[in-house]
Amino acid sequence: MADKAAKEERKAAAALEKEKRKQAAAARKAAGGGGGGEDGEDGATTVTDASGVTDASGGGGGGGGGAGGGGAAATAAASARAAARAVAAKDAAAAAAASSSMATGILISEKRSRDVKIASFSLSLYGRLLVEDTTLEMTWGQRYGLIGMSGCGKSTMLKCIAAREVPVPEHIDTYFLDREAPPCDFTALEYVIDSAQKELARLEAMAEKLLVELGPDSDQYLDAVDRQSELDPSTFVSRASAILVGLGFSPVPIKDGSYITKQCKDMSGGWRMRVALARALFVSPSLLLLDEPTNHLDLEACVWLEDYLSKYPKILIIVSHSQDFLNGVCTTMMVMQQRKLRYWGGNYDMYCKTRADQDLNQMTQFKKQQAEIADIKAFIASCGTYSNLVRQAKSREKQLNKMVEDGLLTAPYVDPVFRFNFPETSKMAPPLISFADVAFSYSGKKEDYLFKGLRFGIDSDSRIALVGPNGAGKSTLLKLMVGENAPSEGGVALRSGMSIGRYHQHSAEVLDLEATPLAYISSKFHDRYPERKPEDWRSVIGTYGLESHFHNLPIKYLSEGLKTRLIFAEISLLQPHILLMDEPTNAADMEMIDSMAMAINKFQGGVVVISHDFRLLEVVAKEIWIVDKGIKIWDGDIRSYKTSVPARPRARACARSVRPSAHALPCACH
Repeated sequence: MADKAAKEERKAAAALEKEKRKQAAAARKAAGGGGGGEDGEDGATTVTDASGVTDASGGGGGGGGGAGGGGAAATAAASARAAARAVAAKDAAAAAAASSSMATGILISEKRSRDVKIASFSLSLYGRLLVEDTTLEMTWGQRYGLIGMSGCGKSTMLKCIAAREVPVPEHIDTYFLDREAPPCDFTALEYVIDSAQKELARLEAMAEKLLVELGPDSDQYLDAVDRQSELDPSTFVSRASAILVGLGFSPVPIKDGSYITKQCKDMSGGWRMRVALARALFVSPSLLLLDEPTNHLDLEACVWLEDYLSKYPKILIIVSHSQDFLNGVCTTMMVMQQRKLRYWGGNYDMYCKTRADQDLNQMTQFKKQQAEIADIKAFIASCGTYSNLVRQAKSREKQLNKMVEDGLLTAPYVDPVFRFNFPETSKMAPPLISFADVAFSYSGKKEDYLFKGLRFGIDSDSRIALVGPNGAGKSTLLKLMVGENAPSEGGVALRSGMSIGRYHQHSAEVLDLEATPLAYISSKFHDRYPERKPEDWRSVIGTYGLESHFHNLPIKYLSEGLKTRLIFAEISLLQPHILLMDEPTNAADMEMIDSMAMAINKFQGGVVVISHDFRLLEVVAKEIWIVDKGIKIWDGDIRSYKTSVPARPRARACARSVRPSAHALPCACH
C-alpha cells in the first residue's frame, strides 16, 4: 500500500511538473527566446556528447548574452581565435584517441536499474591491452576514486564510458569533464545554465517517449520526471552562481579578475576549465566522470570542491592524484592493477590500510605453503629406494600434486617502485634570488599593482610554498624570479652562474609531440653531454619512469603523467641550483608525487613551489607564503592553513606580516 501511495504521489507530481513545463515554455516563447536557450544561439556550433548534453563550442552572441564581437579589440579577437584553435586541436586529439581505443563488455545488471555492472570488460589503446576480462561496477550512491600507475589507462577508461563504448543503459545520463569551456561569447553563468536548459529539453523529450512506450506507471518515466523536478529552472541562476562563486568567481564584476558575468572568450584556459567544471556540477548527471578536477584550482577552491563532491548523491568516478582529496570525497577505491579492476571500500587511507593488512596475511599464507612444499620435497628426496619409505614418498607426492592442481598461493602483488633524484649541486652564496622594493602590474599602472614593496631573498636552504587565491600573483611571482616578467618598480637579482629548473603548468605543451622521448632528450642535450650514447639516454629516461616500450613512441601518444616524467628528466639534466615549480602534480600519479617529494627533500638547492596538493606541501614546505595583495607568512603548517580556508577573514588575521625568509634583506610587504 505504501508503494502504491508513493507511486500515485509521483504520478501527480509528474502531471504538475508537465504543466509547469508547458507554462515555462510559453513564457520563454513570449519573451522572444531569451535567457540562453537554443533560440538565442545565433549560429553557434554545437556538439552533443554521449549523455545528450549539448556543448556550445563557438558561434556568435550566445543565448541572451547579447555581447556581439563587433567592437572588440583586434588583439582580443586574435586571442579568442587562438584559444578556439587550441580547443579544436584538443577535440581532434580526443577524437583520434577515441578512434584508436576499443572497449568491450557485457551488461549483467538489470537494464532499468540505477546500478551498472559490466562483465568481461576489456580495454585497449593503440593495440596495447590496458584492461582484460574484468568487471566494471558503478553502484548508485558510490563515489569512486580511480587510481593506478601513469599510462595504465584511467583517462582512456573514462572516455570509453562517456562515449558508451560499453553498454551503459540509456537512462543513465553521463557527463565527462576533461577539458575547458570553449572561448565563446557566453558568460560563465550563461554557459553553465545553457547546459541545464538543454538537458531539461532532452529529459522532456525522453519523458514523452517513455510515457507513450511504457505508460505513466513505469519507473523509468517517473525517474525522468523526478530528474526534471530536480533541475528546477526557477533556481538556475542562484544555483549556478553559488557553484561558480565556490570555484573562485566573483559574483560582481572586478578589474583584472574573473566574475560570473564575464565572457568565456575573455578568460584564460584555467578559468574556462573552472567554468566547465561548474557546468558538470550544475547538470548533476546520474554518472559524473571527472579527470583531475582539481587541476587549475587554488587551495581554497579545492577545499570547496572536496566538500561539494563529498555529498554527491549519484554515481561519481574521479581520477585524481591528490590523496587528501580522495580521502575527503571517495567511498570506494577502484584500482587499475595488472590489467584488472579491483574494488576497496572506504577512502584512500582506508584502502592503503586494508590492502596492507591483506597483503601481510597473503604473504604469511604464501610463505607457510612454500615451507610446506619444501618439506614435502625434502622428505621425498630423502626416501631414496628404501622399500618401506617408497609408499610414504608416493603419498606425499600425491599430496603435492593435489596442491598444484588446486592452485598454489601467490605472493601479493607489489606495485613497481619509482624513485628518482635531482643531481647533486654545489651550494652558492645566498641569496640565489633577491627582490628589492619590487612592485608589479601587467598594465604598469600603480592602481593595478598585484604587490608592491617586496623585499626578500631566497637561498639554497629555502623550502617555500606559495598559496593564495587564483589571480593574486603566485605564478606572476615565479615569472618575475626567472625574468619572464620585468618589475614595474624595484629590481630582481639572480646569482651569476645559477641554473634554474623550472616546471610550469604548460611545460608539456612545449614538448616536440612528434619526436620520441629518446630522440627529444638526446637531441636537446647532445651538445651538453656529447659523450653520451643512445643506451645512456635510454637509462636517463628509464630512471624517470618511462618504460622501454615508450622510448620510441611519439610523445603525442604518451599520457599526461608520462609527459610529466619526461619533463622532470629534462629538468634534472639541467643540473639546477634552484627549483621553481608551478603545479608540478597536475598530471602526476601518486607514485610520482611520492618520488617528487623525496627528491625535493634530498635536493641541495632552493625550492619554491605552487601546488594544490596538500600532501606534497606537507612533506616539502618549511614556509607557507600567502600571496594576496602582497606576501605574508602563515604562522603554522599547511594543515592549519587548510583548516582556515573556509574562513578567509580569519586566515588573513592569522597571517603575520614578517620577513618571508631569515635572510639579510629586510621585508616590506604591503
